[in-house]
Amino acid sequence: MDRLALYFAIFKQIKSLPPVLQADLTGKVVLVTGANTGLGFEAARHFARMNPQKLILACRSEEKGNQAVRKIERDTGYTKAETWLLDLNRFASVQAFADRYEKEGGGRLDILVENAAISSAQTYEKTEDGYMKTIQVNALAPSLHTFLLLPHMIRTAQEHPETNPRIVVVSSGMHHFSMLPTEVGRKISEQPNFIEALSSLEYFKQIPVADHYSDTKLLNMFFARALQSKLSKSCPSIVVDSVDPGYCISDLRRSLSGPGAWLLLLLDRLFAYSTEEGSRNLVHAALVGNRATIGPSEDEGQFKGAYLSTQKISDVSSFASSGAGLRLQAKFWDEMVEIATNKDERVAKLATTHF
Repeated sequence: MDRLALYFAIFKQIKSLPPVLQADLTGKVVLVTGANTGLGFEAARHFARMNPQKLILACRSEEKGNQAVRKIERDTGYTKAETWLLDLNRFASVQAFADRYEKEGGGRLDILVENAAISSAQTYEKTEDGYMKTIQVNALAPSLHTFLLLPHMIRTAQEHPETNPRIVVVSSGMHHFSMLPTEVGRKISEQPNFIEALSSLEYFKQIPVADHYSDTKLLNMFFARALQSKLSKSCPSIVVDSVDPGYCISDLRRSLSGPGAWLLLLLDRLFAYSTEEGSRNLVHAALVGNRATIGPSEDEGQFKGAYLSTQKISDVSSFASSGAGLRLQAKFWDEMVEIATNKDERVAKLATTHF
């Protein structure tokens, strides 16, 4: 049923999206990961037209990031975009990014869009940190990145009560295809160390390669909901949501081959949003209901922990809303906090105060 709902959603994409949501971001600091190409770049370009105080493009390649900055300058006339290096393959790079932010970020962060991701690797690869590459880049490292930047968003909320910082975690409708609700996935979920089991060679071999990506998109949505539940008590002005960009023409599929790639090419031609259209969903998730950027409109509270698709609050998969899904969400959260705490003492301090 979940998959049928997703296919129906793709077919509905024949209808065009509304124009990009506009806001005045004067004085605000915006950070987008994976911003040198694709959805991240298009979202950054939209934000640039809204004149933020600073726009940070977090990219793995300095050269490609600088090219993106120059293109934004040419297209929009905005001159305050910056390239910051961030390689999610390495937790050390995430920590170095946080170190730099403490020194150069100015203590403020209003909008954080955790967009960077890769498609499922065709072969099993582990990072230097010991996790499957797809799992680390798409889920674990973005979570650590959010944890390490969160103190700046909390400070922003405290020092600027007129603003409501927003964290956008880019998920996907592909979370409906996660294998975690299946018998194979349940065995992984029941392991004492869920994340370690999820990253194992054994699990990699047990499911279709592409479904590892779907697993990470479910974890993204889990993380957003869990983080919001913690912050709603300790820092209620911060809003965390997750967003489905829609089925888009994407660089993520550049490494795919075989019969499935031909099917995706056909879907691209018939239904896919352009990357610019898909990026409107990211911008919408960052701005909708925010009285500090677009003025009084919809009740911002309804977007706390929400999953957005086609610019509406949407239903998550039946597993994600089930008791089993909520238990796995709590397990993933606890393990992610433990990993991050062991990796960086700043997260330990954050967890003591806010988690």
